[in-house]
Parts: sequence; C-alpha cells; structure tokens
Amino acid sequence: MIAFPSSLRDRELLGLKDLGASEIDSILKRAAYWEAHEEKRIPVLEHCFVANMFFENSTRTRFSFEMAQKRLGAQVLNFAAASSSVEKGESIYDTVRTLESMGIDAGVIRLKPNGVLAELAKHVKVPLINAGDGNNEHPTQALLDVYTMRKQFGEIRGLTVSIVGDILHSRVARSNLWALKALGANVKFCAPDNMKAPDLEAHASYVDMDEALNADVVMMLRVQLERHAEGVLKSQGEYRAQYGLTTQRAARMKPHAIIMHPAPVNRDVEIDSELVEAPNSRIFPQMQNGVPIRMAVIERALR
Repeated sequence: MIAFPSSLRDRELLGLKDLGASEIDSILKRAAYWEAHEEKRIPVLEHCFVANMFFENSTRTRFSFEMAQKRLGAQVLNFAAASSSVEKGESIYDTVRTLESMGIDAGVIRLKPNGVLAELAKHVKVPLINAGDGNNEHPTQALLDVYTMRKQFGEIRGLTVSIVGDILHSRVARSNLWALKALGANVKFCAPDNMKAPDLEAHASYVDMDEALNADVVMMLRVQLERHAEGVLKSQGEYRAQYGLTTQRAARMKPHAIIMHPAPVNRDVEIDSELVEAPNSRIFPQMQNGVPIRMAVIERALR
C-alpha cells in the first residue's frame, strides 16, 4: 500500500489537533459565506459523488452532512454498517476501498475504534472527512461550536470556555480543545475523577463546578454512565447533583455567558430541561450552524 501526496492530505479533515488558526479561520469564513445564501440549493458540486460511511450510529451528524451535501448539489450515497457487508465480516478498509473503486470523490466517515481513520486515509485516493472517530476527534462538531461562539462574541481570542462532563471519552472535548487553543481561548475542564482524561492535563486545567461556571461559555457534555459501571457516580441523579447544570447553578453564570451542548441532550441529567431552550442557550443554533460548517468542509475537500 502507498501513501498519497500532500495535496490530497490538505483537502481532507481528519482532526483539528494539527490545523492552524488561519486554516480554521478560513473554514469559519467560508461557512459564513454559505450561511448568508438564502437559496436552499447552490449546485456547485453537482458532478461530485460523496459517500457517507457511518460505521457507528448517528442522527444529527449524518443528517447535517447530508443536508450540506445536497445543498451544494452533490450526489449522495449513504452507507450504514448494520445493513452492509461489514455485518458479513468485510473489513472497514475493504468497504472504503470498494466505494472508492466505484468512483466516489470524497467520503465522510464515522468509526468506533481509535487510530483506524488516520491509517485508512494514507491508503485511499479520495479525501476523507472525520465525522467522529472513537474518543479521538470530532472536528466538524468543534468547528460548528467555535463558529457559534464567534457569532455570539465576535472573537474567540480571550474567551474562557468551560467544558463539563465525561472528558475521558469525549471526542468533542478534544477537538474543541485544539480549535479553541489555536484561536486563543482559555479552556477549562470540569469532570469527576473517573471521567478525567490524563493525556489532556498538560493542555487545560481541571476546575471544580463553581469555577467552571465563571466562564463566557459553559459547554455541557453528554453523560456516558454506561461506560462507568464501576465508577464513583452510580446514578444519573447523583451526577446531576454534583456536575449537572441546574437552574440554580445557571443563575450564577455571567450575564453575557451562553450555554452549549453538542447533543444528544440527556435532559435533567447533565442539564435541566428548562435550560435547553433558555434565552442564553445556543444548543439548537449549534445544530443549525452545523450545515454551513459542513458545506465549507465538503467544498474544501472537493475544491
């Protein structure tokens, strides 16, 4: 197997850890360009075929990518592992190579295992876009998050962003960390001891819930208690009491601060239900912003 030239590598999006501020900024600006278009469909990619290859279940991300692709006029092929030859034992590599052989121009891919995507990208000739790989990265989610923040505050540099929840298993937390640090924000983590990620301690400090509330952005993560059967926190109620964004805690946030969440939301666990659509919540606008961000990323891959 061979590795393909850097021009291809420059068009794909595997993660944000090594993406510079100028490249992130160019994606955000292009997303703003697409958001400003009132037309539902702008067929600039009508001769391109894009495969959505989801080896892990998804709702928001998959539909957001498909909406973005169809708005750009691309021909979309949707692949779901549960109804494919993967169920018969076909490898992820062989599946992607099969679709590549059929003539796709780019692939959007979501995977459960870490490390597979980067290796896979070395051996295919079409650009790949990471739609979430294990607990490694979820770059388009972080891009839509910083896009949401920039629309709110005008500038990312100087903002303090608290990310609260299961940092250990969160690809969203990692991608947001890399993007926010690149753009000059101050990132703080807040998590129970058994949900902390030791590998990230050199990049962001862990604080208690009181200090986490002292931020411009409070981003709550989905509770993944199923991953912590032997953990300290035995119940959703206990988690909410210690780390949930309750209405009482939200009242202590700064007047200008906003609430964010990558979704899906566990209402009344990591965040009280009445806060999901509160005036300072940007949870549903985040989802809306995912379409122009993904339009920009898809266009970049096929330029």
